Amino acid sequence: QVQLVESGGGLVQAGGSLRLSCAASGRTFSSYAMGWFRQAPGKEREFVAAVTWSGRGTDYRDSVKGRFTISRDNVKKMVYLQMNTLKPEDTAVYYCSASPFLGVVPRSQYEYSYWGQGTQVTVSS
Repeated sequence: QVQLVESGGGLVQAGGSLRLSCAASGRTFSSYAMGWFRQAPGKEREFVAAVTWSGRGTDYRDSVKGRFTISRDNVKKMVYLQMNTLKPEDTAVYYCSASPFLGVVPRSQYEYSYWGQGTQVTVSS
């Protein structure tokens, strides 16, 4: 069992930066791949980024490559999403999630077993 709590969302101007954090509880945190998803009003939830259990492997959706960086600290049981050069189209509720997959990190939300409550990110133009 893994419990996830996101923080760090807020209102920022286009071009600005935010760092999202996800605090996890549970003894098996280091055995899960971790992902960030987002959902904008009226749209489906979409994959943003993911990191393998070891932290060595990452994956990003094309629209955030070069702007977002996902990382994790297995000792602190934390996952981070550093978001730079934010755009209005990045506005959404961002969710932290955990997947039991040990290989290539999955992009499908259906491969993730645990979810946080979400944190709102709003980018003004």
